[in-house]
Amino acid sequence: MRNVYIAGVGMTRFGKWLDRNMKSLAAEAVHAALDDASVSKLEISAAYVGNAAQGLVTGQECVRGQIVLREIGIGGIPIVNVENACASSSTALHLAWQAVGGGFHDCVLVLGMEKLFSEDKKKTFAAFSAAVDVEFLEQIKQMMKAAEKQKEAEGGGGTGKSRSMFMDFYAMAAREHMKRYGTTKEQFAAVASKNAFHGSLNPHAQYREDKSIADVLASPVIAEPLTRLMCAPIGDGAAAVVVVSEDFMNKFRKRGESPRPVRIAASILRTGRDREPGDPDPVTEAANLAYEQAGVGPKDVDVAEVHDATAPAELIIMEELGFCKPGESGKLVEDGMTRIGGRLPMNTSGGLIAKGHPVGATGAAQIYELTEQLRGRCGKRQVHDAKVALAENAGGAVRADPAAVAVHILTT
Repeated sequence: MRNVYIAGVGMTRFGKWLDRNMKSLAAEAVHAALDDASVSKLEISAAYVGNAAQGLVTGQECVRGQIVLREIGIGGIPIVNVENACASSSTALHLAWQAVGGGFHDCVLVLGMEKLFSEDKKKTFAAFSAAVDVEFLEQIKQMMKAAEKQKEAEGGGGTGKSRSMFMDFYAMAAREHMKRYGTTKEQFAAVASKNAFHGSLNPHAQYREDKSIADVLASPVIAEPLTRLMCAPIGDGAAAVVVVSEDFMNKFRKRGESPRPVRIAASILRTGRDREPGDPDPVTEAANLAYEQAGVGPKDVDVAEVHDATAPAELIIMEELGFCKPGESGKLVEDGMTRIGGRLPMNTSGGLIAKGHPVGATGAAQIYELTEQLRGRCGKRQVHDAKVALAENAGGAVRADPAAVAVHILTT
């Protein structure tokens, strides 16, 4: 396996872009990545395009990548459409890593893109509901029916109508964590407040307003214990990554055109499975494989971007990644460990909660943030002397497990 590098990254600001189509968003991200890498369109020999929901939201199926890249002037090469729920573009990156590392290509484009805002909100939430086993969807709804009645009485109802059903899954996981470890709602709010602060420093973030713990707790209840400010918003946006071989990177470094090289030290993609008691969950399994592949451990990681679809999810993922023992994450967040300036800054981009979550673009956007951190180009949100970065991105659900989990480790 050859060494694989990131030569350039680019992204749009995430947000509500009703006046822009997917072609426009994709073009902005791709041109920025190509310019960053000092690479021309003609040097791209393959492209992997991650998108999750465009078919259900806009009706565009089958050839999404070919359509947006043709508009940019990229064609005549293998273009692979990658659909893997919220992990679509991190899966695209994994495929690019394999293609370059295996010697099949020297310069590959990864694009993640999504438009989720629609005048018909039910369309958007139906797209999220489709990321589970639809044959068991009715059973899942029945399982939550009693709890839903209670939420409606409290003003928090609306699964699949005013919110994604995944918020109910995350709420159940949060309540279980509280019951088992004594985690508090205030600790969940501390995560959301921290990510809002980080997002306030990020020009690409959908939300750029600092929020206090009190602000988070005072926002409307979505599904107990989740409040609105603890949940990632839907959004539109795109992010792109240029992935190259070491030989290709060295050619550009000699010309003085390439920025500080960032190596993809590990790329792991896993899915849930039937497990025996004591077997690791999919995130832990993927993380352990990534640590082994990169030759590092949790204590070596300087900065991380994780899939904080909700604030409690960030705490749980911290434990699954081995950054702390089960039950310790809430206290560590309270103590500032994951804030910029702490021992392990997490979601310096603002995470999904503040940066936004256009699902097909989320994985590539995590890589954008971590690449910029390792290059020292993040300004006020820069992590001091960052050398090892980790991205965890998960999507969909099969039974009680994520349908897809990707873990990437980047190094300088």
